[in-house]
Amino acid sequence: MAHAVRECSFALILLIMFLLVEAKIDVCKRGDVTVKPSHVISLGSTVNISCSLKPKQGCSQYSSFNRLILYKFDRRINFLHGHFLSSQITGLPLGTTLFVCKLACSSSDEIRVCGAEISVGVVPEQPQNLSCIQKGERGTMTCTWDRGRDTHLYTAYTLQLNGPNNLTWQKQCNDRYCDHLDLGINITPESPESSYTAEVTATNSLGSASSFPSTFTFLDIVRPLPPWDIRIKFVNASVSRCTLQWRDEGLVQLNRLRYRPNNSRSWNTVNATNAKGRHDLLDLKPFTEYEFQISSKLHLLKGSWSDWSEPLRAQTPEEEPTGMLDVWYTRKHIDYKRQQISLFWKNLSLSEARGKILHYLVTLQEEAAGKPTLQNITEQASWTWVIPRTGNWAVAVSAANSKGNSLPTRIIITDLCGAGLLAPRQVSANSEGVDNILVTWEPPGKAAPAVQEYVVEWRELHSGGSMQPPLNWLRSPPYNVSALISENINPYICYEISVYALSGHQGGCSSIQGNSEHKAPLSGPNINAILEEKGNILISWDEIPAQEQRGCILHYRIYWKEWNSSSQPQLCEIPYRVSPNSHPINSLQPKVTYVLWMTALTAAGESPHGNEREFCLQGRGSWGAFVAPSICTAVIVVGVVFSRCYVRQKVFVLFSALRPQWCSKEIPDPANSTWAKKYPTVEEKTQLPLDRLPTDWATPEEPETLVIDEVLHQVTPIFRHPHHPNWPEKGQGVQGHYTSEEDIRYNASSPPPPRPLTAETGQLVDLYKVLGNRTPDSKSGHPASPLAVLPVDYVPTHGGYLPTNTDYLPSREASIADHLEELEPQHISLSVFPSSSLHPFSCGKKLTLDRLKMGSSSLMP
Repeated sequence: MAHAVRECSFALILLIMFLLVEAKIDVCKRGDVTVKPSHVISLGSTVNISCSLKPKQGCSQYSSFNRLILYKFDRRINFLHGHFLSSQITGLPLGTTLFVCKLACSSSDEIRVCGAEISVGVVPEQPQNLSCIQKGERGTMTCTWDRGRDTHLYTAYTLQLNGPNNLTWQKQCNDRYCDHLDLGINITPESPESSYTAEVTATNSLGSASSFPSTFTFLDIVRPLPPWDIRIKFVNASVSRCTLQWRDEGLVQLNRLRYRPNNSRSWNTVNATNAKGRHDLLDLKPFTEYEFQISSKLHLLKGSWSDWSEPLRAQTPEEEPTGMLDVWYTRKHIDYKRQQISLFWKNLSLSEARGKILHYLVTLQEEAAGKPTLQNITEQASWTWVIPRTGNWAVAVSAANSKGNSLPTRIIITDLCGAGLLAPRQVSANSEGVDNILVTWEPPGKAAPAVQEYVVEWRELHSGGSMQPPLNWLRSPPYNVSALISENINPYICYEISVYALSGHQGGCSSIQGNSEHKAPLSGPNINAILEEKGNILISWDEIPAQEQRGCILHYRIYWKEWNSSSQPQLCEIPYRVSPNSHPINSLQPKVTYVLWMTALTAAGESPHGNEREFCLQGRGSWGAFVAPSICTAVIVVGVVFSRCYVRQKVFVLFSALRPQWCSKEIPDPANSTWAKKYPTVEEKTQLPLDRLPTDWATPEEPETLVIDEVLHQVTPIFRHPHHPNWPEKGQGVQGHYTSEEDIRYNASSPPPPRPLTAETGQLVDLYKVLGNRTPDSKSGHPASPLAVLPVDYVPTHGGYLPTNTDYLPSREASIADHLEELEPQHISLSVFPSSSLHPFSCGKKLTLDRLKMGSSSLMP
């Protein structure tokens, strides 16, 4: 079986060789191409190329019909009729150039004859920088060199090593671009001071070149292997006692260590002599992840460093936090007794935290109290609480990890904007790129020397969600009047920026809005309601969504025009800070339908208009304009009408009749008065018989009008009495009834000397007695005759009367002018209730009893 396999293999080799020979014969069966002086030439040399046809391989037996053509790659460079063509070529470039000879028997048919390749190159340069190295004490030696320029030809490099005890070792590199060789042998450390010599030679068809010999010893070329099995140990879990350990080759005398935090690009490097795989590190930071690497060297002065070891990554233990939290706060009044304080603080840096912060301790204390009011633990970077508005309050905040707490930051809760003299002036906010805002201000005038620091605070004006936007702040020394804010700044977002000037426990503030980038808003405000108020309208709208505002809104514009009108609309521009969501307009005409819409403006331009709303003012303003002149006209007309005495009398009678019973002054019952008891004596003196009293006195029918001529002019003063010690104070009437000064009246045409009112004053008695019917034959100016005398036990309840118990009535002197003024009505009362009395009045010579009611509101109102 094995014999058969060997025979098949031999036959296959013969077949392949035959095919190759046939192919060669087939390629150049019509002719040959020769190159002189050689197929390989140096750059700039000339070469001669010849093409000849073999016998009977032309187009015909006549040579004139054979046309030979020479190609350089695909470009025709020469042709000739016949069996032979020769051409001299110069200026060939570096590299290989292909020449092909073809036979053309017709204008469209060409037959390949043969071809040749010509290689152009240069002599090798001398190799430079030959160096040899052995990796590890038991590794193999490898040498490297610089080849110089490319020869563009196949070049062989041969490395030869000579050593003690006639050691010779040689190895050739077959790679065209060879620049290093591994001899495959190692130098032992038994004789570390023995010398070795290495040399490399480059050879091609144009020549050869050798490097300078390189001489070295074992210690010069041996590079130790990188250290391995690296580990770190923290004694008592403390970063102050840290030991780095590793393993190394036995002949190593020098080590170098490098380490860095993972977030750093720079290394810390330490050299250690005769470390024997151990070194202590003293400057590591707590709770920091480090990267460690180690390199080794056999000799302090000779040799080379090993490669760096594989990195070791480890985290150092925690330590108690250092530093203090940066705490800021805001206040909000809830009511007149309570206020809400919100504390915010920034996280400590890694170097300050020195561990994982587990929580924050917040201590609230009223300064007057001896112990803390409240202590709270929170894992958040903020805290909110409600405290009274009275008293002085202080808050302390500290951070805690597994090893302890940081120093507390203590602040006094005060009104950060309470001191107006400390408020910074001329605050401005300008864009400084996509994510930066430059805030500038001026010191607060005379209070500038008292400023201890400035705090710049910023927050999104609209967060676009239910959550409160985060608060950001930075502190600036008192000599700075500008700050570049870049933390949590996004383009096309409006921020509320405040600058606080702090001095002790006082502060002043100024605010402004700003953005880093802005565009015109994407949409306009939507009007949600239009209300009419006293002839004006109040427009309310919804704010534009935060993501569509595209910066800080500076103004709103309200447009309106008449419905279906082609005229230009009117507009009202409102600063944003004045009316964020409502504004009144008083320019609309009543009974006209208007179309209204709104837009918003940023510094970049105006938004598209929002929704349109129709509205028609109902016209209450025109009603008011009509009522005012109507009232004026009515007043004038009434004044003209009331200037007539007759009309005025009728109106006064009507008003007096409508006055209710309870509006009249109470008058003592005459049946119980002293005058009524004395009436028989008066009757006797008048010598009037009782049978002459009118029989129909008490009948309910209205009696005839009794005309009395100038009755009031004959009446003597009604009340005159000296001061009585038991007289009630001013304003108190008889028997506890109220009596004002205006109720005391005097009637006189020519007032006589004052005298007491007695029963002999007949005129007064006649006024009470003459209340009967007047006979038809009575004439004007005379009383009715006979007179009707009233019984003692009877007093009419519907007539007027005067009390005769004058001992309790006040006395007063009255002038004629006062008397005339008091004859006029003092007030007018409109009522649907009956009145018990009417004021006396006189507009002519005659006064009739149907107009006269004598009582407290007539003779003594």
